[in-house]
Amino acid sequence: MKPTRLAMLGCVLAIATISIPVSAQDPAADPTATMSAEQKAMMEAWARAAAPGPQHARLAQQFVGDWTTTTQFWTDPSAPPMTETASATARPLFGGRQVRMDYSGQMMGAPFEGMSLTGYDNVSGRYNAVWMDNMSTGTYLLSGDYDEASRTYTYTGEWPDPMRAGKMVQVRETVQIVDPDHHVIEMFESHDGVERRTMRIEMRRAE
Repeated sequence: MKPTRLAMLGCVLAIATISIPVSAQDPAADPTATMSAEQKAMMEAWARAAAPGPQHARLAQQFVGDWTTTTQFWTDPSAPPMTETASATARPLFGGRQVRMDYSGQMMGAPFEGMSLTGYDNVSGRYNAVWMDNMSTGTYLLSGDYDEASRTYTYTGEWPDPMRAGKMVQVRETVQIVDPDHHVIEMFESHDGVERRTMRIEMRRAE
């Protein structure tokens, strides 16, 4: 019988919490002593999947802190954008495996609150970003990659279209790390095969 995901996670946690070196003469104290080769291989795979790495460290270095934001958004591509300002605070979660950012400001004259989670999945080799706010009941997920040369994250995904039941909107987001204290986020949506920019956010570290 193959070990369950929950059982293997328990083994990983047991190994991770051992602070005293296990003696080779004391197999009873070693949680791996009674494991099969398959179980040990699975445990090692889960340990690799769970370990924070350089991608997680880079996310924390780039995003953790306090920010001010200026957001332009377009409801009509032929009209000038509306502009709003907000503040944001980012902090690491789960030992640096995720970065949580909380936003607070105004949107079209109404109070606005939003939260994002950003992390790197060791298994898929991709970055994942989750967004939710007080102006929607949806939870939005994007995944993407980081280009070292341009210092840009590019995420893609699809969201339900509130204007057309059962239809999905193709979404692309870019996050350019201009410098350690300045980021530019741009959001694009595709409708009927035509992509247009819907939002641009300038983020600057608060002094």
